[in-house]
Amino acid sequence: MFGSKILPAILLSALSVSALAVEKIAPREDCVATCGSVCYWQSDIDAAVQKGYSLYKSGQTLGSDDYPHQYNDYEGFDFPDPAPWYEFPILSSFDVYSGGSPGADRVVFNSGGNYQASITHTGASGNDFVACT
Repeated sequence: MFGSKILPAILLSALSVSALAVEKIAPREDCVATCGSVCYWQSDIDAAVQKGYSLYKSGQTLGSDDYPHQYNDYEGFDFPDPAPWYEFPILSSFDVYSGGSPGADRVVFNSGGNYQASITHTGASGNDFVACT
């Protein structure tokens, strides 16, 4: 009788530890955009767009380059929605941009807050952008 109460508790503990180990090893999401060598997950993109669009709607900006700001698409990308578009940094640290150096990567969204693309200065000439893959 004593053993029948302890064995289920031991098995349950072992299963809990195994589940935790799998959770830490398995990636939380698939890569949605690769900018240079940085893989961004959908949650990273969503967080950047949400922050950028929130600032856009409130008329506020961050950083010395005043993000978000209008993106003119000199490169001729084929975005799903018509202009105007806005760019906002997406950071390789996976933190949401709050000012300072914007790094090389950006999300682009439209005036309705709809995600258009991820773009990067990495691999582009001058101050141009290329599409993240």
